[in-house]
Amino acid sequence: MNTIFRLFSLLAISLTMGMSVCAPVQDTRRDSVAGVMGDVVTRLYEQLTSAELDTISHAFVLGVILPQEKNTLATAYWKFEVNVPAVVSVMRDTAQREIPFWLTGQGFRKTELMVSNGLYTYEVWQKEYAAGEVGLGINGFDKHRPVYFVSVASINPSDNLEIAPIFPRDQRITELDTGAFTYLDWDGLVLTDVPHELRGQRLLPTIRGRAREAHVVEGFRYTDFPSGVVPDQITLTLPEDPSTGMVVQWRCDRTVAGSWIKYWQENATDTAFIEAKRQLLEDRQLRNDRYTSRFTAALDGLAPGATYFYMVGHDGAISDTLHFKTADADNRFAFTWFGDVHNDPKWGALLQRAAVRYPETAFYVLAGDLVNTGLHGDDWDTLFGYSNGVFGRTPLMAVPGNHDSQDGLGAARYQSTLAYPQNGPAGLPSGLTYAFRYENALFLMLDVVSFSVAEQKDWIAHQLQATDAVWKFVVFHFPPYTSEEPYPDIVADWVPLFDQYGVDMVMNGHFHYYLRTNPLKRGESQPEMTAGTTYIMSVGTKGKNESGTIEPYAAKRLNEGYLYQHLRIDGRKLDYVCMDSTGNVRDTFRIHK
Repeated sequence: MNTIFRLFSLLAISLTMGMSVCAPVQDTRRDSVAGVMGDVVTRLYEQLTSAELDTISHAFVLGVILPQEKNTLATAYWKFEVNVPAVVSVMRDTAQREIPFWLTGQGFRKTELMVSNGLYTYEVWQKEYAAGEVGLGINGFDKHRPVYFVSVASINPSDNLEIAPIFPRDQRITELDTGAFTYLDWDGLVLTDVPHELRGQRLLPTIRGRAREAHVVEGFRYTDFPSGVVPDQITLTLPEDPSTGMVVQWRCDRTVAGSWIKYWQENATDTAFIEAKRQLLEDRQLRNDRYTSRFTAALDGLAPGATYFYMVGHDGAISDTLHFKTADADNRFAFTWFGDVHNDPKWGALLQRAAVRYPETAFYVLAGDLVNTGLHGDDWDTLFGYSNGVFGRTPLMAVPGNHDSQDGLGAARYQSTLAYPQNGPAGLPSGLTYAFRYENALFLMLDVVSFSVAEQKDWIAHQLQATDAVWKFVVFHFPPYTSEEPYPDIVADWVPLFDQYGVDMVMNGHFHYYLRTNPLKRGESQPEMTAGTTYIMSVGTKGKNESGTIEPYAAKRLNEGYLYQHLRIDGRKLDYVCMDSTGNVRDTFRIHK
């Protein structure tokens, strides 16, 4: 899977910047799909009742868009140039209910050719173009995920065809044949049947998330936790050095253009004041909260091991007074971590119980899949709504899962919502893979969804080699050891580093059951906890694997979900406990170095 992540990551960034889907609001032109759909949605909100929004059809949308808008939607979704006359083939999923409106209008003809993979069958539409620009239209106004893909061939076989991508700017070009993948975010799904007439043509794969770019049919949503003038979703995150800093984020509605934080050390008389940075976020299909203001303030120069009180606000409203504590130097602290939580209300209740049972928790760790759909603002609203203010008192440290960075469109909402250290691998978008030191422990937080395993290998090696931390923890979403699905690239590139530098624990999610391995080194079980790395996968939402093969390296396996793990460090001693939703201890061990 990871051989294409770098390109797919760049492509996702170029697309989400134009889509304004749960991302910072961008200036968009009316000759872009994003700009047109923004205007169309605005008019729909103005002209239709909420009930009517739920009944609109493809035909209705075509009836309300203006001629120039229709032209944009028919030509500006996918653009490239050919240097010689060429035939363009559009492969459309036969299960798609509505044929893209522009195909016949642009002169494409349906052929008898068919292309298929293990799940879908595609009919082939073709059109001949003169040398110059080719402009293709949207997949549709619904969210049909098997979006069309394209192949190109020169009409004259002797011509040397060259294709210059225009949009998306980082378009990948491969060869159309059996074994080729058509979705950059799903290279495990390969073509199984390609007519000989098409084999060898230039293949332009796409990503499934592009179905969302013009999605309005059955696409409007509500949030149960809309923003207002009173600051909410107050969230702490740790900077690279948690002993002298803290990062605070919060939300208001779009009418609030500026906000601030006031903070002071316990028993001190001086009060500090900082103006926060603002992002205006948009989720255009969130009918009762399309735009929100997201504020971030980074505090530094704090005293180690000190308690600070703070409040956030603006001229119209002020939050309650909250508090946090900076990291100390006594090497005694505790943290709590969850696997997948998927903005589940039962997870929220579990979090509340964990906070009461373990008030000494210095921070929480989430190993990905924080929400069900990372592009949806209402999913993030429920995550914070169900957490009921816990993260305003105790920092949240997370990595993205495949649901947070979904359908190949990147993790824009995740990045806009959670501010993390900007110290990840050079050349990669920041705040997704990062490191932080908490007292005598190093935490490597890795994004295995957006970036390839290989391109993070050197950074991981450097972080582990350079540290003098007693404890080394690594967090990422996909587990390297599980009977469910192999991740050979992780085992080949990262596990040897964990072995070489003595990583104590790797924490994962993704598969909805609990698995703790024996201490492993070179993939083999070791007799002592300190002789290898313990790999633990857990789940904070409902379990799914009620009947699974017990792995030969498993020290403990639980099939049910709604679990959390609490770790207490006291110098060179670590105590671990796994708890279930009823307060029962399900697993426990100790490591003493």
